[in-house]
Amino acid sequence: MAVGETFPNARPGWLAERTGLAAARQGDRAALARSLILLLALVLGVTVLGSLATGPITVPVLDLLPHVPKLFTAEELPASVSMRDWVVVTEIRLPRVVLGALIGAALAVSGAVMQGLFRNSLADPGIVGVSAGAGLGAALFIVLGNAALAPVMAVLGIYAVPIAAFAGGLINTLLLYRIGTRGGFTSVATLLLAGIALGALTGAATGLLVYVADDQELRDLQFWGLGSLAGANWEKVASAAPIILAMLFATPFLARGLNALTLGEAAAAHIGIRVQRLKNISILLVAAATGASVAVSGGIGFVGIVVPHLLRLTIGPDHRFLLPAAALLGAILLIAADTLARTIVAPAELPIGIITAFAGAPFFLWILLKNRGLSGL
Repeated sequence: MAVGETFPNARPGWLAERTGLAAARQGDRAALARSLILLLALVLGVTVLGSLATGPITVPVLDLLPHVPKLFTAEELPASVSMRDWVVVTEIRLPRVVLGALIGAALAVSGAVMQGLFRNSLADPGIVGVSAGAGLGAALFIVLGNAALAPVMAVLGIYAVPIAAFAGGLINTLLLYRIGTRGGFTSVATLLLAGIALGALTGAATGLLVYVADDQELRDLQFWGLGSLAGANWEKVASAAPIILAMLFATPFLARGLNALTLGEAAAAHIGIRVQRLKNISILLVAAATGASVAVSGGIGFVGIVVPHLLRLTIGPDHRFLLPAAALLGAILLIAADTLARTIVAPAELPIGIITAFAGAPFFLWILLKNRGLSGL
């Protein structure tokens, strides 16, 4: 069926124009978006340096930066470099900053993809229960990894918990999508309610694992339950980075399809978007990134809902620019939140999930109230 037959009042080419990658309702925001992405990249660099320098020990980060490549070589440090400062930066703060940047980018981009997929600003991996499923997968290997699942742990090594979290997030995501979709239409209200129900179910299963866990396993469960980067090290960076980086490099290829989905699935299909394949790939990428993030940092909420919404208000809904901007802003916010978490009550440390919840929950309520007439809630 031709486009003109389906939409008789539309002039030829209107779908292509509406979904043009540089177009926005209020005019072309491409220049603004590019400028913002450049600005965010600069802010990210400043945030990284600030986080590396901040802590109980003042470290001259700029003096150490020229020697960072020596991490990957056998060269010795010059006598002018303090070994204490070097260890603090390279073994404690730098892996924490790298992990925070990866997780912040992954959660923000996951939120942007889900909101584009479901065409609603309330969609988020944490809100709809994906994080809960990923947490259950991680808990299974944390508690049973030395017993029933020991053979699997021996094969997968450091990747066992991220892969288990990925599987848990994927299963929950597929269940939610199956429940919330009927006749090709996804009900956001049903999706959110199903997310609450599945979150309660996975929470009960996690509670059972807590009941049978020993002291060390309980501490590990407490770590990811509240959300923290306190245990960050290069091993955890190595376990999560391949999955998260693969997702971050893959999502820009979804931009055209996500832009087309803003018109609805039928209209997107008419201009050549393979909608079902787009859904499947998007769900897989979100589950992978969320699972890997939860496995190494625990439950950090609201990054995926706050960041994309703020950027849409600024640069519009074009996913060509929204996705890279979300990655940068998510990384900035999580690094900043982690810096605050480890300094606000020093020498103790506040779980980062508490900070993101305090900041994100009111914002989520504002979005909910603003869109209640459109969401059906």
